[in-house]
Amino acid sequence: MKKAIKWIILVVIILVVGYLLYINLFKTKELMEPIDTQPAITFEVTKETISNSVQVKGKSKYEQETLVYAPFASKVTKWNVENGGQVKQGDVLYTLDQSILKNEIATQDALIRKTQLEAELNEFVSQQEDETTALGATEAERLKALATQESGRLNDELNKVNADIQRRELADKKAKLQTAVYHAPATGIFLYDSTSERPQSVTDNQYIGKIVNLNKLEFIALVGEQDIFRIKQGMKVQVKITALKELKLSGEVTKVSKFAVTAADKTSTNQVPQFEVVISLQPNEHLIGGLSMSGEIETVRKENATVISSIAVIHEGDISYVMLDKGAGQYERRDIETGLETADKTEVLSGLNVGDTVVLQ
Repeated sequence: MKKAIKWIILVVIILVVGYLLYINLFKTKELMEPIDTQPAITFEVTKETISNSVQVKGKSKYEQETLVYAPFASKVTKWNVENGGQVKQGDVLYTLDQSILKNEIATQDALIRKTQLEAELNEFVSQQEDETTALGATEAERLKALATQESGRLNDELNKVNADIQRRELADKKAKLQTAVYHAPATGIFLYDSTSERPQSVTDNQYIGKIVNLNKLEFIALVGEQDIFRIKQGMKVQVKITALKELKLSGEVTKVSKFAVTAADKTSTNQVPQFEVVISLQPNEHLIGGLSMSGEIETVRKENATVISSIAVIHEGDISYVMLDKGAGQYERRDIETGLETADKTEVLSGLNVGDTVVLQ
């Protein structure tokens, strides 16, 4: 029995030793086998067009909006236009009651005429008194007549000033009367002021609505202070409508504001200065006012530039370099001078030639 146990233990020992030898031999074989290395990523130096741009967001707005105001306070006797209706320049929009203004004109006209007659009468009386005094008057009477004459002259000058003021006021009222039948100053769509649609009476210079030219729209974008100095009038813009992503429009920068529009930063309590950029848009049937838009303003463009992929360029302080592929697995560090840089391309001013290959290790 004891012999059998010894033999069993011996067999187990032999099996364990054999297994350990096998494992060690397998690992040694793995270490001796060559490891497949990942091939280096290469980039070719090319000559192409490179550009830089600024991304902007904003809304579309009608370029031409003619505001309509009431010329004077009155009741509205007739409206000739509906909200959103098409009008042509010269069409009658509304008619104001003219009776009160006509009465004021008649009253002021009569007052001016009365003042003129009184002035003529005073002049006639003054002449008669002068003649009477001259016939046989004492020194005291002549002095009194002179004082009366001077007082009359001053009153005449004051009456003339008042008469001039009254005549100007009368002319102003007559001019207002000509606008009682109000004609459209422009062609487009008429939109009432939402707070006073078709008012039955108006106050002096009250805002009534506006005439919008639907054929001319512009893109109003806001940009930060870090980008405003890169944008110039005349730069080309690629525009997209948020609701119609497949539609691409072209535009041009027509105005760059020199004054900041302060907008609250939602992520902090600070005020972030932003500047308004106006972009003209080409006519398109899908364009209406108030659409959310995004644009790409091309600020710099270079034709036939020598470029390389930006991820292949290594920066060490002010020095930039790449690893040039010399062939046969040989690489060489090559310092380069860079120019215009974008997110994916870098212009190479010196250090590389078109056709060179660089590697990213």
